[in-house]
Amino acid sequence: MKAIFILHWHWVLAILGMAVATYATRLSGLLLMRGVVVKGRMKAALDAMPPSVLMAVITPTVLMTGRAQSIAAVLTAIAVIFRLPLLVTILVGVLSVFVLQWFGV
Repeated sequence: MKAIFILHWHWVLAILGMAVATYATRLSGLLLMRGVVVKGRMKAALDAMPPSVLMAVITPTVLMTGRAQSIAAVLTAIAVIFRLPLLVTILVGVLSVFVLQWFGV
């Protein structure tokens, strides 16, 4: 039987470190901006920023990885177009990569 997933301690440490860094940056942003009122063009720019940052992170991964990841990205984009709930969209992406890699795509 082939081992599907092996968990190493340094992976767990890296994931925990990234979680702490992510939480710290979000918390610091909330604390720094708590007394600031944002209106007009600045609000529109800040509202548009999360999707653009997400695309900047995802696009290189889609274009520079294997076929399974690229196909999974397309399937996930289709789930987004159909406005599926966030958890379902995430599951579509993760499970499609798993299934495609399982079948050797």
